Amino acid sequence: MQHSNACPTPLWLTQSRLTSLPDSLTLNWLFDEGSLTRRLTRLSNDGFSVTPLFEGWDTLRSDECAALDLAEGSEGWVREVYLRGHGEAWVFARSVASRAALQGDGLHMDELGSRSLGELLFCDHAFQRRAIEVCHYPQDWLPPACRAPELWGRRSRFDRGALSVLVAEIFLPTLWSAARAHPENC
Repeated sequence: MQHSNACPTPLWLTQSRLTSLPDSLTLNWLFDEGSLTRRLTRLSNDGFSVTPLFEGWDTLRSDECAALDLAEGSEGWVREVYLRGHGEAWVFARSVASRAALQGDGLHMDELGSRSLGELLFCDHAFQRRAIEVCHYPQDWLPPACRAPELWGRRSRFDRGALSVLVAEIFLPTLWSAARAHPENC
């Protein structure tokens, strides 16, 4: 699902480069290095699910090509999903990997269906996670049903040999409501 490069590319920053910090709850979720799937499962008391929105080969955005050290306009596998708690969309996630790296690696992103890619990445200890970067995600890059300004998003690159997978997770207002309502499960 190609998103227009017309909106300004966000500036993705590591925590040490942030000039203004979000509240402590947001900061905790943005920079948690554990599995987001596991954390959402805990918050939802096992009411977690994944709803695929789009999966297929597409031209990667310029910020994705830069993060994956690819030439501008490279093609890759794009997977967009909602991560849900009790059926409610809590996170919009977009994962991408280059065509060349996927074809030579044997990771079948096209066969995940409603399974979590994050869980696969965290279970395969060969994947090394790079630094988490955050930004206010452009609302034009979000599905129409969840578009809102100034939503925090994070991304990180997972490397295994020649394969790199870039995973972006945008936290929706419904997640913050659930986290505030059930802090004991966060």
